[in-house]
Amino acid sequence: MLERVSKVLPPTRIKSTNVKVNEMLIGYLAGPFCAMIANAIFGAYLNRYYVDVLGWTKFGVFATLLPILSSFVAIVGNMLVGRWIDSTRTKAGKARPYLLIAIPLIAVAMLLMFMTPTKGDPAIQMIWIAVTYNLYYSLGYPCYSTAHSSLVSLSTRNANQRGLLATLSNASTVAAAGIGASVLAPILLQPFMFVTGPDGLDITASYANWRILSIVFALLTAGGIIVEYFFTRERITEEALKLNLKEEKIPMKTHMQACTKEKYWWLVMLFVLVFQFGQMSRNSSMSFYTRWMFDSVVNSANPETASASIMSTLGLIGGLPAVIGMFVAWPLANKLGKKRAIVMGLCFSVLSGLIGFVNVNSFPVVCVSVILKGFGTIPAQYVMLALISDILDHLEAKNGFRSDGFTMSLYSSIMAGLGGLGIGIINAMLSFSGYVNTGYHVDPATVTLIENVSEWTGPVIFRQMGGTEAVLAFAYLGLEVICDIIAILLLWKMDVEKYGDEDRRAIIEWQKKAVLAEGGTWIEPEERARMEQEQADREAEEARIAELKALCEKKGLDFEAEEKKYQEKLAYKKEHPSIIDKLLG
Repeated sequence: MLERVSKVLPPTRIKSTNVKVNEMLIGYLAGPFCAMIANAIFGAYLNRYYVDVLGWTKFGVFATLLPILSSFVAIVGNMLVGRWIDSTRTKAGKARPYLLIAIPLIAVAMLLMFMTPTKGDPAIQMIWIAVTYNLYYSLGYPCYSTAHSSLVSLSTRNANQRGLLATLSNASTVAAAGIGASVLAPILLQPFMFVTGPDGLDITASYANWRILSIVFALLTAGGIIVEYFFTRERITEEALKLNLKEEKIPMKTHMQACTKEKYWWLVMLFVLVFQFGQMSRNSSMSFYTRWMFDSVVNSANPETASASIMSTLGLIGGLPAVIGMFVAWPLANKLGKKRAIVMGLCFSVLSGLIGFVNVNSFPVVCVSVILKGFGTIPAQYVMLALISDILDHLEAKNGFRSDGFTMSLYSSIMAGLGGLGIGIINAMLSFSGYVNTGYHVDPATVTLIENVSEWTGPVIFRQMGGTEAVLAFAYLGLEVICDIIAILLLWKMDVEKYGDEDRRAIIEWQKKAVLAEGGTWIEPEERARMEQEQADREAEEARIAELKALCEKKGLDFEAEEKKYQEKLAYKKEHPSIIDKLLG
């Protein structure tokens, strides 16, 4: 169907055959950040909304099984989108059209998720939650995330430029979670999302506020996706179109067989599974941990506000390495190699994670652990997509076709599925440990449970019991350490990078044979890129001159003088290239 509407799809605003600054900063950083910030906030707060505002732990098994079972439905949704991507060929690319399709699906799902009936038959409420939860996580968001995840590998064959795009693409994800969900949301939104009343949480006010936020989230997400669509380009997909190659529709079974026969593919997929599970378990438990684990919060007169302050501080501190990582991740990977940089970083992360267990109730101790772990995970966060792209090139060199859709749909399935799995596991542990959304009445002097609240006349604080606190410490601090150790072992034998030049030559041979078999004329990739770039530069220069002449005529300026100023600035930039220009080569 998409092939039929190819001509009406809006064209990309990226015209250069090489990756430029506007594509990097707008298409791979700013746009995705806006598109993913709501999803990141859901990762941090949605389960708490279900637990504390809707009270779904009263449904028992439902609260545990729904996220877990929905993870499998999300996998099916992502795999379906991946299949569509692998079967799609349009002038806009094979993945980018699905960015536009995702917009209405995500917007409708977001609005319905926070319109759950709060009165009446509990069965109606459970059905509503199940349907809207899966509408978002199993259909709407997979349509975006699978397409988004595919763009780096489809952007260019230039390894250096692709590495920078992978860094920025991951930076947008890290920033959405680290800055959006862990810093901005706690400061600006948490007291609004969870309103504190005289008797604890004001459920009615909190529910109404979440409905307002759903509209804001839907608009922000749609705007970010639109920006990402217009400022990205699939140069690798365009190769087949420019070479006039008639690509056959390759069955999903063939893609699956090609991928599963490759050991590097297995290693990287298992790595993503384990590493992301540790990250998502930490993120899903963060709002619970900051609310109930720190002594400074539970003893506060307004614990919700104190919790928000603590969470934003943790997010800010944990986000500092992410900011630094944007500038050091790719140079570090270039120097050490992608795999080696990731493994060395995770070893440091494991040691840093153990620091938090020195005192799980101490904010300063946990802060030190969080910031050091953040530095350790820099290579894994930023370089992984570039390593996956290397494996996709390796598969193309061996098989003669690309499996981006299948691979990235599985990648997105892992990202989406683990979120639900993590929520389900945490809910099960909280229910088993006796978690209560308002906490237990505790004597602040002895930190013991007050059995007869009605007869108590002394001061009272609200906190969880020891079993729940142990669960939260394990979920927020312990799981990530265990997962990082497993991830290190998985990458130990990953040496696909050594095949880079060999794979590139093999891919060119596949393309050359296909062109000649169809009676076409073969042009070497470098020459083809040069010719295309010359044409793009010529068209851009003609448009610039026309715009400058129109501006000069409108404002009464001297065209020759303005043109001279422009040429002088252009010459200066060539003599003094920016750091980004140097990195792009």
